[in-house]
Amino acid sequence: MNKLTFSRELRLLAPIQFKAVFEQPYRASTAELTILARQNCVNTPRLGLTVAKKHLKRAHDRNRIKRIVRESFRLKQHQLPNFDFVFVAKHGIGKLDNATLFATIDKLWTRHIRLSQQAQSKN
Repeated sequence: MNKLTFSRELRLLAPIQFKAVFEQPYRASTAELTILARQNCVNTPRLGLTVAKKHLKRAHDRNRIKRIVRESFRLKQHQLPNFDFVFVAKHGIGKLDNATLFATIDKLWTRHIRLSQQAQSKN
């Protein structure tokens, strides 16, 4: 059985790791959020989170968004390709309730799985 943890190895921590994803990413987005991805050389998917104060003023709102994204990633990590993912919150994300946000993120994970399969079939 696969472990469903979110350990330190599954996180993007250094600015250089984020910068690598921002250079030439695969994008999946909605009006409220974007998930960028780029293939990595590690055997696991990794996640980085960016939720700006500009879009959510209160810390507890930013933390709620990050908590939901981490939980979604934790549950989907064994289905995701070995990519580095960066979650970028946009204006209006605070208006989404938890269930809607979780469903939206799940849809974007599915889109990234499909994008990675298309990229592999081209190579």
